[in-house]
Amino acid sequence: MNRRHLELCSSAEWAEAVERWIIPWVLDGVDLGEDVLEVGPGPGLTTDILRLRTTDLTAIEVDHDLASSLRQRLAGTNVDVVCADATDSGLPSDRFSGAVCLTMLHHVPSVALQDRLFAEVHRVLGPGGVLVGQDSLASDELRELHVDDTYVPIDPPRLGPRLASAGFAAVEVDSNEYAVRFRATKGPGT
Repeated sequence: MNRRHLELCSSAEWAEAVERWIIPWVLDGVDLGEDVLEVGPGPGLTTDILRLRTTDLTAIEVDHDLASSLRQRLAGTNVDVVCADATDSGLPSDRFSGAVCLTMLHHVPSVALQDRLFAEVHRVLGPGGVLVGQDSLASDELRELHVDDTYVPIDPPRLGPRLASAGFAAVEVDSNEYAVRFRATKGPGT
């Protein structure tokens, strides 16, 4: 993340948006279970809320500095922070009851790598495990915020078939004027 973007994602304003609008919309009617994976927590404002909704939360963050800071800040809690690439996590197969991706997919450098991330999340979810997430819709304002940063926005009409190609079932994709939300389930025996 560039400095301006990291400052925004660490701000009180963003924390309020996450708590008031993003997480309630994404998790509406969803039970993540007791062992949840968060992909791409960044500075951890989403982690702060998600950890209160599950017994065990594993946060996987590719950026060493962000992972280290989050690990130190949440030491002694129910959060395990792993510094790894979520497209090849090294985490055990069939482990997690739920997985969450919040406003982070556009930071994955290509559509192909986003698809690898979906396949990896599918692998680490247990049968019946649910993947939920959200990402901002493409806009000129967001493209400007991502100058000298990775910005590969999600195309909502293509997202459902991409999740199905990764092995997910019961795929749901919808959007509002700002963001796309998705839900999908790992079927039994997949």
